[in-house]
Amino acid sequence: MGLEKRSVAIIGAGVSGLAACKHLLERGCRPVVFEAGDAVGGVWPSAMEGTRLQAPRHMYRYSDFPWPDSVTEMFPNQRQVADYLHAYARRFDVLDCVRLGHRVTGMEYVGVAEEEVAAWDEWAGCGEAFGSGDGEWRLTVADAEGHIEVTT
Repeated sequence: MGLEKRSVAIIGAGVSGLAACKHLLERGCRPVVFEAGDAVGGVWPSAMEGTRLQAPRHMYRYSDFPWPDSVTEMFPNQRQVADYLHAYARRFDVLDCVRLGHRVTGMEYVGVAEEEVAAWDEWAGCGEAFGSGDGEWRLTVADAEGHIEVTT
C-alpha cells in the first residue's frame, strides 16, 4: 500500500501536530488529528493571559507561514500565538482533519506476535509501520462526553 493511501492518526493539534497534518495532506494521506482540548494550538489557547513567547517571534514560526504584519512585538502574547496557530491550520485546511474534544486514552500495536515485535530494532523508515508492516495501531479515543471509540 502506498503512502498516499494511508490513514494517519496524529495525537494533539499543537505546533507539531498541525505541521505534521499539513505535510501529510500535501502527500495525499488522510490524517486525523485527535485533540483533547476545544481549540487547535496546543497549550496556547488556554495559557494564562500574560503569557508570552520565550523566543523572539522570528524564531517561533512556520517557514511557510509568516507572522501577520499586525504582530510587531518581539515576544507575541498568548492570544497572538493562539491566533497565529489557528490561522495556519485554517490556511492549510488542517481544521477539517481535527477532532476537537477527543482524547487518546490508549494505544496498542496489534496483529503481530509479541516475539516478532520484540525482535524489531527500529522503524523501517521506508513507509512500513514496523518490521513487515503486517500489524496496525489500535487507538482508544474518548470524546468530551466520555464515549469511547476504538479506531484502527
